Amino acid sequence: MIKMVMENSDMTDINFDLPSDVLDEIQHNIQSIIESFDIPDDNKFEVIRKINFMYTQTKQLSITDALTNLYNRRYFETTFKREFARAKRYNSDLSLAVIDIDFFKQINDTYGHLCGDYVLRELSWIMVDNFRQTDMVFRYGGEEFVILLTETPFDTASIPVERLRKAVESTRFKFKGTELNVTISAGISSSKDVNDISEMFENADKALYMAKEEGRNRVKTFG
Repeated sequence: MIKMVMENSDMTDINFDLPSDVLDEIQHNIQSIIESFDIPDDNKFEVIRKINFMYTQTKQLSITDALTNLYNRRYFETTFKREFARAKRYNSDLSLAVIDIDFFKQINDTYGHLCGDYVLRELSWIMVDNFRQTDMVFRYGGEEFVILLTETPFDTASIPVERLRKAVESTRFKFKGTELNVTISAGISSSKDVNDISEMFENADKALYMAKEEGRNRVKTFG
């Protein structure tokens, strides 16, 4: 007898380090094996249903940052390649924003890492609220985030990013009775006139560096 228990499982602390295509292949192979079993069809369907449920949860964990629930860096790298190739193939617009929390180390050093985690989570919610569903928000690592703005011309890409900057600046972050002033800096680049994703990312990173050099809490574009 095959018994699978999922309803009470806690998978939040499990770290899955498997590419999405590998998970797809595993799921397909397991389903094929179950279908070959000499057992009643009702049993097969129930087992396959539970396997598919587990697979969906596992795949979601593999592409999601555990702290912020945003997409993670690995998924960004896969998505960036796909969207860049699509933009080049169809001559469409793709913009990239690299965002960094200003003086984040000071927040951690002054108030502790739990406060830093709180800021990261709150900022993630603000980001999701300020972009379209077609735009994709990722936690790149530490206090750095990236946003892929699909079908967004370079000359208008700064509009939603500037809106985000103002929203963060006006938000009062409160942690255990302490009110924090949090700001972000951002750099923006375009898929136009670049040869690959490395160049596009480097351009956005250079623009971010300029924003920080000019005093932080601002949005800069490359080019």
